Amino acid sequence: MPEKRKIIIDTDPGQDDAVAILLALASPELDVLGLTVVAGNVPLHLTEKNALKICELAGREDTKVYAGAVRPLIRHLVTAEHVHGKTGLNGPELPEPRMRSQPQHAADFIIETLMREEPGTVTLCALGPLTNLGLAIAREPRIVPRIKEIVLMGGGFFEGGNVTPTGEFNIYVDPHAADLVLKCGAPIVMMPLDVTHKALTTSKRIAAFRNLGNRCGIATAEMLEFFERFDEEKYGTDGGPLHDPCVIAYLLKPELFKGRFINVAVETSSELTMGMTVADWWGVTDGEKNVTYMREVDHDGFFALLTERFARLP
Repeated sequence: MPEKRKIIIDTDPGQDDAVAILLALASPELDVLGLTVVAGNVPLHLTEKNALKICELAGREDTKVYAGAVRPLIRHLVTAEHVHGKTGLNGPELPEPRMRSQPQHAADFIIETLMREEPGTVTLCALGPLTNLGLAIAREPRIVPRIKEIVLMGGGFFEGGNVTPTGEFNIYVDPHAADLVLKCGAPIVMMPLDVTHKALTTSKRIAAFRNLGNRCGIATAEMLEFFERFDEEKYGTDGGPLHDPCVIAYLLKPELFKGRFINVAVETSSELTMGMTVADWWGVTDGEKNVTYMREVDHDGFFALLTERFARLP
């Protein structure tokens, strides 16, 4: 069997974050070195608790969780309880976690891990606001050339935004951290709304999770039934976009996705378009190419991968 791909998952769980984490923990090709947690969908004390709950749900109490930034670098924290519920993980009734987080700050764990491991062997998977990654890069710029790849869910250009007309939530919450990360020089793959809005949790797909009959499959169905209601009402679709698992699915089956290597910049000064990711898809500027920007997904293959892997979970 080929060597496992080492990853750190930076996350703000979130139902779709939970599905992404479960997918990673169900995949033997991936070595999850740790979960680093950031404030985003809900405040930090809840995203931290949710990360612990998800590890226990998967039967992976050996997974280390590190709490990180309690707020964005500069701006006030914006949260999304109206989407994810008061706990951030509404839907299933999950018990209070027995696990405890590690004492080390998430940004310090990222730095220490990248400086310890062989250069080019650790992938950073960012599922939430990029504050922890921004802090790590600002504190220790020497980590940048040691990063194998940053794969992140965030942004949107052709689809517009989902929290403002131009701003996608993860980027909008901390645009200054996102700007720092996109300019750092590491290889970056972006899963924007332009691709995640093509991965919809239809009733048939949710039923497939429930029909697995295991506790993770049933809990996932309950999470997604709660999570999708907001987007169904907003967009009038059958099901809602399943954003964050696209990051992990890309690591497992990159052939499911199609995109281009382009220049992407983040707006950090205009309140009207704060957090907008300006994607130069057609190459009309001389901006340096810095992001592989995805626009297409084989949605049937994506959900087939999810259900196949979730069948392996308890």
